[in-house]
Amino acid sequence: MIVKFSPQVQSELKKLFQKERKLAIRIEKQIALFEENPKHPSLRIHKLSSTMNNILSISITISIRMVYILIDEKTALFIKIGTHDEVYKK
Repeated sequence: MIVKFSPQVQSELKKLFQKERKLAIRIEKQIALFEENPKHPSLRIHKLSSTMNNILSISITISIRMVYILIDEKTALFIKIGTHDEVYKK
């Protein structure tokens, strides 16, 4: 899978990588796993709703999620990162 990041996610990742090294390492591992095998069970991928088929989420930790849009069958654009409550706000 080809992975891209929105400017908002790039900014958030930059902050996280400077402040929370353990979380940054976990994010790197989960993104690498997603690139290699986007259907790996440990990613706990799920759709945000039944009406939005191309908007999905992966789990980074128990509380941190990354939301992405499938641009095509080989490309994902990550658009949000945060806690469960932060990324699922309407």
